[in-house]
Amino acid sequence: MAAVGAASADLVIGWCIFGLLLLAILAFCWIYVRKYQSQRESEVVSTITAIFSLAIALITSALLPVDIFLVSYMKNQNGTFKDWANANVSRQIEDTVLYAYYTLYSVILFCVFFWIPFVYFYYEEKDDDDTGKCTQVKTALKYTVGFAVICALLLLVGAFVPLNVPNKKNSTEWEKVKFLFEELGSSHGLAALSFSISSLTLIGMLAAITYTAYGMSALPLNLIKGTRSAAYERLENTEDIEEVEQHIQTIKSKSKDGRPLPARDKRALKQFEERLRTLRKRERHLEFIENSWWTKFCGALRPLKIIWGIFFILVALLFVISLFLSNLDKALHSTGIDSGFIIFGANLSNPLNMLLPLLQTVFPLDYILITIIIMYFIFTSMAGIRNIGIWFFWIRLYKIRRGRTRPQALLFLCMILLLIVLHTSYMIYSLAPQYVMYGSQNYLIESNITYGGRNRNSTLSVPKRCDADAPEDQCTVTRTYLFLHKFWFFSAAYYFGNWAFLGVFLIGLIVSCCKGKKSVIEGADEDDSDISDDEPSVYSV
Repeated sequence: MAAVGAASADLVIGWCIFGLLLLAILAFCWIYVRKYQSQRESEVVSTITAIFSLAIALITSALLPVDIFLVSYMKNQNGTFKDWANANVSRQIEDTVLYAYYTLYSVILFCVFFWIPFVYFYYEEKDDDDTGKCTQVKTALKYTVGFAVICALLLLVGAFVPLNVPNKKNSTEWEKVKFLFEELGSSHGLAALSFSISSLTLIGMLAAITYTAYGMSALPLNLIKGTRSAAYERLENTEDIEEVEQHIQTIKSKSKDGRPLPARDKRALKQFEERLRTLRKRERHLEFIENSWWTKFCGALRPLKIIWGIFFILVALLFVISLFLSNLDKALHSTGIDSGFIIFGANLSNPLNMLLPLLQTVFPLDYILITIIIMYFIFTSMAGIRNIGIWFFWIRLYKIRRGRTRPQALLFLCMILLLIVLHTSYMIYSLAPQYVMYGSQNYLIESNITYGGRNRNSTLSVPKRCDADAPEDQCTVTRTYLFLHKFWFFSAAYYFGNWAFLGVFLIGLIVSCCKGKKSVIEGADEDDSDISDDEPSVYSV
């Protein structure tokens, strides 16, 4: 009873820590959204939606280390279950985590297919001053219905795609249909939800290839290289202003005697005047930033930024090398595309797969490493979206700028992050499949030993790390794994996506190395809707 009470107390403490983590996530989301949203165009509903969606993304990513910890916590290092971890308690813990995944994934489906599209289209209609509230709601609902239909189709397809086949070869059509409904009931909707989430994860894989792979190279190198000097940029800008003013005076001098300017000179004059307005806008921004306290503060933190940049590039190299070796292992030792390139265990060791078992000996270093990798994955995704912007094929839709991001862009940002977070679990599984499946669990196997000078054999139970060969009643699989590999064709797509991720990372690394330092101001030299004359941002240094 004492052991049970101690275990319960430890679990309560663990859930309290998780609760504090949730509060920290909500605080971070509020600060992040408020930092990037435009002060002129801020809107309550879109702001709350962005904060809530970003929080759901981070909470879902935080559930993976919790899942791994709980299955590992039920067993001792010698391979035996703890006194309190009987069958009923283990099942309760597994069900709690499974229901948490059900809830979070259902909320993600709701956000992606209903709430975010509704708020987006509602705000788009709000731009028209002649539109009333009822008309805005009706129009937004009309467009949102299309997303809801797609969600319903994914759930239906996932519910009735047979993962097994009836045993009887001569089954009637009715028996086959009955088998599908029985299978749906036995899985408690897991297949339907898994198929829908896997479909979104596939889109998240494309987003990760586009944004995260580039962000993993751009973020560290930008921290190391820093930004250009505001004083030097202002000097260059002043020289450009003088040159443009000289061109304008030269063109205007042609019409001093009353003669009209030729059409070509008129077009050139208009272009030079627009260029002059842009340069004067830059001048105001540069003067504001040069004299701000934030610039001086960032200058003092320059050595710390370099250290962080070096740390991030080392984490990126650890991630990329591990992913390459893991994918190579699948290419060489898996049974091929028909199985989704799934392998159990690792035939080729990668740095991360070797590091995690070593860290497991000192609690909780392995969970800290997994959490760092997940958060790094999310922050580099944010950096990639911020650097690239939001595109529809070759058309730039929105830019992400500190203090100047439109509400629609924030909604797109949060939706992309939701999709990327879904793909994060599979990326971690690709790096360390055995660890994600079983954590630090061991199980007992019988081993024959010979002792003494005579041939005397004895049977001894020795602990072994849980793997695919372990008995089902001896090792508990994480709930994350149940969602990852319901359908082999998604796993095959993720495998090829990992190769594309590595390729984009290398391209992004080359591009980031070749690019010069970023301007001390972001976007102030471009005349678009994201830039405000009266809102210079000092936080872009």
